[in-house]
Amino acid sequence: MAPDDLPLEPLKFHRSDFIRFDPEPLYKDRGELIGDGKCGGKAKGLAFARAVVESSSLRDLVSFPGFSFSITTEAFFDFVEDNRLDWLYDDPSGADLESMAEALSVGEGLKRDLMRVLERAGGLPLAVRSSSLLEDSLSLSFAGKYETCFVAAGTPDQEGLNALEGAIKRVWLSLFNPSAKAYRAKHGMGDRMEAMGVLIQPVVGRRRGDLYYPELSGTVFSRVFRRPTPRVRKEDGVMRICFGLGTRTVERGNARVFYLTNPNLRPEGNTPEQIAQSSQWDFDYIDVARRAFLTGSLNNLFLKSILKNHRNAGAFIEKYSDGMLLSTLSETDGPSRPIFSFHGLPVRFRDLFDTVRRLMGLMEARMGCPVDMEFTYETEGGDMHLLQMRPLASFDEMAHVEIPSIRDDVVLLKGDRMVSNGVLEGVRHLVYVDAEAYMSNWDPARVAHAVGEMNARLKGEPYILVGPGRWGSSNPSLGVPASYAQICNCGCLVELSLPSYGMSPELSYGTHFFLDMDSDGILYLPVFDGQEGNRFNRRWFNSAPFEQGLHRAVRLYTGSFNVYLDGQGERGIVALASAD
Repeated sequence: MAPDDLPLEPLKFHRSDFIRFDPEPLYKDRGELIGDGKCGGKAKGLAFARAVVESSSLRDLVSFPGFSFSITTEAFFDFVEDNRLDWLYDDPSGADLESMAEALSVGEGLKRDLMRVLERAGGLPLAVRSSSLLEDSLSLSFAGKYETCFVAAGTPDQEGLNALEGAIKRVWLSLFNPSAKAYRAKHGMGDRMEAMGVLIQPVVGRRRGDLYYPELSGTVFSRVFRRPTPRVRKEDGVMRICFGLGTRTVERGNARVFYLTNPNLRPEGNTPEQIAQSSQWDFDYIDVARRAFLTGSLNNLFLKSILKNHRNAGAFIEKYSDGMLLSTLSETDGPSRPIFSFHGLPVRFRDLFDTVRRLMGLMEARMGCPVDMEFTYETEGGDMHLLQMRPLASFDEMAHVEIPSIRDDVVLLKGDRMVSNGVLEGVRHLVYVDAEAYMSNWDPARVAHAVGEMNARLKGEPYILVGPGRWGSSNPSLGVPASYAQICNCGCLVELSLPSYGMSPELSYGTHFFLDMDSDGILYLPVFDGQEGNRFNRRWFNSAPFEQGLHRAVRLYTGSFNVYLDGQGERGIVALASAD
């Protein structure tokens, strides 16, 4: 068995190879280096992954984007100086970065380099990714803090050049956004310690009519921080899959989670209703004719198109009708909804799972630490492309947490799966978003703002944050769409499953949101109201005195609270401290 074919097991990590790795010569040798500065973290991780894979037995199974141009930090410093943007480092108000971008200029030398990129692209869609100095380091990921932009048509003309320039400017300016500033401040890093490189790649995918997208996109993590059952070991690895562009694997939308040594396990539940509720039903793509990044629903029109263009669609699409899951070809008397359930993937495409396992083992061994990767996969031909690889900066061994005996009447919240690990005692504040008020006084952005106001007030003390569904969701009907900057000071985050409102925690690891929490040491507890082993003490939340927030749904409770989360035993409790 080759070294990179070995199964995952606890490793003795040695990180020196990655720390010493210099990516600039690799990009220069390929004619893909622009500028004399630094490439940044994302470009370094991808270059390291390419060097490792191309010298291994996986070189014929794992490919990379056709090119990866690295614009170094030199161009960023020139952009800041030429446009007199130094004031943004010290701007506390949060400038309107989106509206600023159009009026700012880039140098003529860079424009010539960008036209060379567009000639290489030949009209293909492009992904323009951040690659900052601090990003994807061994200690911090900055996941989701900076922009990734798409150029729908990388044509070597003025229209293509304008689109590419605009995308690069938005990535550069994202260094100054509030969430990035809050993240750096929380970790003791000044804004001037950071600088932005840019990575430009063709969007990996295929054209289907006027639509361009990869069939499947995924993220994979070589270690599991939150386990839905003791049957899953932390060394087993977890993969998160979506159909179309990979935006849905890193955001808090619906996607399918596979634990790699138990791929048939569904932490969200096994009933048809639970599967349908948690499955992806729309997808992201690039409309080539309209030169636009769009989202399409898997309705009957799109279903017919997908069935026509994807021979293996029966392995990942089912119909949900009248409490049953049916094949895509089944006739139904009543209404039905097609969903991406990915039910047949583990059986019909074992090579995908085998290659991912081998790739994780190889990268862990060469990186000297757990890893996080993004990839695309085509079921016809088994083509896998590795798009990104970085250290899993937040990995830490779990210390044992002993949950004390606590009277049932003072338990406010209790959960029995996917909990993180840690203890907070004597917490003075608890912020709660009431689901009924959230839904009946519909203004998700104002709710998020009200939570952010509480977060700013409580800076310096780790409060408990409780709310319905998925914190940070891009879809407000699934949960409060709060940004990192609006919740970054909390010490424990609780997500309530409230089926009557159609809201449920997302039992997955792999989104940028969870990477933030792990790297910041924020504890996490999902609570499934009404299920055995779970408790939501609604009576206490409705009767205890509270301070009203800026939105009617937001409440601040003051008292003394304890948090005990046993990640190994999959038990978590939030209780009143005064009577436990």
